[in-house]
Amino acid sequence: MKRIIRTLLMISLTLSFAAAVSVGGQSYKPPRTSEGLPDLQGIWEAHNAADADIQKFLVGGGTLPYTPEAAKQKVENAKNAKKADPLSQCFLAGVPRTMYLHHPFQLFEGTGYALITSEYAHTFRYVPMDGRPHIKGLDSWMGDARGKWDGDTLVVDTTDFGDGTWFDSAGNFHSRDLHVIERFTRTGPDVLTYEATIEDPKTFTKPFTIRMTLNRHTERIFKSGSTSVMRFDLRTKDKPLLAAILFFVCC
Repeated sequence: MKRIIRTLLMISLTLSFAAAVSVGGQSYKPPRTSEGLPDLQGIWEAHNAADADIQKFLVGGGTLPYTPEAAKQKVENAKNAKKADPLSQCFLAGVPRTMYLHHPFQLFEGTGYALITSEYAHTFRYVPMDGRPHIKGLDSWMGDARGKWDGDTLVVDTTDFGDGTWFDSAGNFHSRDLHVIERFTRTGPDVLTYEATIEDPKTFTKPFTIRMTLNRHTERIFKSGSTSVMRFDLRTKDKPLLAAILFFVCC
């Protein structure tokens, strides 16, 4: 009888804990900016291995759905990755790779726009949120982004890419038909859940989604200025150099 009671008690406690976690996850609401927007602002960074291979972050598991021809190209890319990876030549990282490099990025919000500035190669992404259409035929390293709010989630729709970037250092790649839809959701005070749905009919047989968490930097150096942007020195092989308040961005 005592064993039964202990078992029932453990089940009850387990269910209560699970319910609390579930409610906690659903009830978190990010703070608001002075304009009433969900506040996702801050300096964020991925502390994971997505830049090594995005396949490990594929929602649902499995392998990336390459077409047969593209799968062959991916194998060749992997063989020559040390020299062929665009980052080895200090080219821009593209989307979504910029978001999970081991370099912090800063997210700003304003009326009708969002702005993302990355430490890597002084990259910036201006995201209009006023309903304007995409620019056709842009052929850009970082694509042409448009944003909107879906509840507390920032949704960024990016098209018009070139084909000069990879998703990671494993050789996963795309064509000019790449279309990326990103979702940024603040799921904790210092946690941002990041998703990217990737569609490219020339390279993949179907769309797929990667998901990961990003962490907000709270160290003192990152609080030197409310609009500080980090600096990346391409001339050194040492750790990237951080400089508080390299330049200011008017929000």
